[in-house]
Amino acid sequence: MALVALVGRPNVGKSALFNRITETRRAIVEDTPGVTRDRLYEDTDWNGRTFTLVDTGGIWISDDDDLLSMTRAQTEIALNDADVIVFVVDGQAGPTGGDFDVLEILRRTRKPVILAVNKAESPKITGIEFYEFGLGDPVLVSAVHGEGVGDLLDRIVDSLPPQAATDEEPSGDEIRIALAGRPNVGKSSLLNTLTGEERTLVTPIAGTTRDVVDSVLDIDGQRYVILDTAGLRRPNKISDELEEKTVQRTLDAIRNADIVLLLLAANDQLTAQDQRIAGQIHKARKGCVVLLNKSDLVKGSTVPIQTKAREELKFLDYATIIPISVVTGWHLDMIWPAITQAYQSFTARITTHQLNQLIQEAVHLNPPPTDKGRSLKIYYATQVSTKPPHFVLFVNDPELVHFSYERYLENRLREKWGFRGSPIQLSFRPRSRREFEQ
Repeated sequence: MALVALVGRPNVGKSALFNRITETRRAIVEDTPGVTRDRLYEDTDWNGRTFTLVDTGGIWISDDDDLLSMTRAQTEIALNDADVIVFVVDGQAGPTGGDFDVLEILRRTRKPVILAVNKAESPKITGIEFYEFGLGDPVLVSAVHGEGVGDLLDRIVDSLPPQAATDEEPSGDEIRIALAGRPNVGKSSLLNTLTGEERTLVTPIAGTTRDVVDSVLDIDGQRYVILDTAGLRRPNKISDELEEKTVQRTLDAIRNADIVLLLLAANDQLTAQDQRIAGQIHKARKGCVVLLNKSDLVKGSTVPIQTKAREELKFLDYATIIPISVVTGWHLDMIWPAITQAYQSFTARITTHQLNQLIQEAVHLNPPPTDKGRSLKIYYATQVSTKPPHFVLFVNDPELVHFSYERYLENRLREKWGFRGSPIQLSFRPRSRREFEQ
């Protein structure tokens, strides 16, 4: 699929334009330079032509700040991959020295460049001063109001290379994987390792990642979308509106994922925040694999750490726990099989006959306890959905279902079919025996 990159100096409205074109709110928009750091991808279409739009961090010249240099490097990777470049400038500010710095970089790419003059809401803005860039007629747009965006998309589509006949989507369902955890536990490093490229910034600075960054992989015809997310901090550490937006995007990524890779620091104590993040995964009913990263820093066996993690994350007892080291590569080969197993469990479907046979056996081996002379009766069971597997049991009175007996039934289901890596849901609905006999 063709790739279109939005580039420019900081704070010219690239992220707002990205959101407008893709009709999403994927990119964080703040009136603060440098908010966007990683590349952010989104598929979109115009007049029947589909392409991938890339939002990038601002390009600016600085040799003093490693983080700024890395952000610029991320943008340059997008430039190398792009088929068409949209150079976004600020129509209200006019040409600046920073714009000319970007222009020098773009000229070296020898790729089609479209000049988009943003913030052109006022009729006084004509864009005539930008002709000195030598990029032809500028397109006047307003990302905030949507004016001129259609004209910009027409120019983009006209500049795209011919559609290749081989541009086909990988077969199979898309599996969405979110990486979650506290700041600085190695999420971005793991993403770069899994994808085999410097897909996101990796620094020792907590909170480097702000946007949710999608990476698409095709492995043996299976399409995976990996969402790297900003580290979740304790609520009392969320001090500004920007970080609140970051946290919300992380929670959205968890809710939109099929499988969540929860990263914990093996060389550190499990914190209350680790448990909060695990609780969000459980609350969203997502498949989960727990990765104990930095295990190379642990002296001796990691078994005690795995046991402690299992004890403190009891509500994720279905998750596989794997000690890993992104730095040394230890046990990274175990991640994909665990993801595959979790997804198979997350999407598993059990036939009604098999399900009822198991429930009848479970009741026979351990009859439900009585409550004030009344006994729970289970008439029938069926699976109503997947992601995760949801089973509905029709009973004489749901009020008679004790938590311990519900847990017993869940354990029997897991003993029979595993469901490793996935939660399962049991619901109890009232029905009379007569209704099933009619």
